[in-house]
Amino acid sequence: MQHHSNLKHTPYDGSEPLFKIGLRPFVSENWLDFDDTFDAFMHEKKRLLNEIPEKVFQAEDDTLDVQTEVLELISKHLDEHSLSFEKQDASLPPLLQAAMMVQEDLVIMRKSNEGWRLVAGSVCFPSSWSLQEKLGKPLHDVHAPVPDFNKGSRNANMIERIFDNLQLDHPVERFNWSVYNDDALYHDDRSSEHMNQQSKCFLRVERQTLTKLPKSEDILFTIRIYIDPFDALKARDDKNSIAKGFIELLQMMKPAELSYKGLDEGRDILVSRLQKLVDAA
Repeated sequence: MQHHSNLKHTPYDGSEPLFKIGLRPFVSENWLDFDDTFDAFMHEKKRLLNEIPEKVFQAEDDTLDVQTEVLELISKHLDEHSLSFEKQDASLPPLLQAAMMVQEDLVIMRKSNEGWRLVAGSVCFPSSWSLQEKLGKPLHDVHAPVPDFNKGSRNANMIERIFDNLQLDHPVERFNWSVYNDDALYHDDRSSEHMNQQSKCFLRVERQTLTKLPKSEDILFTIRIYIDPFDALKARDDKNSIAKGFIELLQMMKPAELSYKGLDEGRDILVSRLQKLVDAA
């Protein structure tokens, strides 16, 4: 089933800061992204929900109101932009109903004495993390595995401030990338990030958005996944500049950053594959 994105976003080309927060505003009509991979994404969401429900949906008991707020917000957005969606089973939790209408994964963050906590989520397409494990945790614990984002770090404090200062009607987005040896959407562990010479290579991009919710003042965090085989770069007119930017990025990465992205041994393999693209141009 087709779930490749045709390289819609290429944040590994050097245009996005590495291991920086890198948030920017976006136009509200571009909030949710639908494309020809929609059916494949929905099929996979339904399969996962059927087979491993507790791994892809979690919510604290007192989140029903904010879940309903998210469902209303997403339904309104789809309606206003004439995006078709299937009415969901009303017996499902509202956040799950919302998540089954869009390609994005949906996470709700709430301010507490410990900082912003993950209080609910429908996450069918995690990039090497577990929703069950993260539920209830504050941001600095959610981000603990990320280099320089642990509790007390400058980045952790900055993220808290960004969440605190997020304004209504001013949503923001950021991009993240990783490299996997398969194109599966669901990854709750790190096993598929490790490459060798024989590995297939897939470029995985996350588009993340943050939206302040008007009634609850909680924050809705969306994650949209894009996956492409490495060879899709060959068809790009700008493959030369993408490959050069990517090589530069990989060569700048510190050991902890490489390790976090599963590229301890994979970096040199990836660089040589990218260099072939440059040489062929």
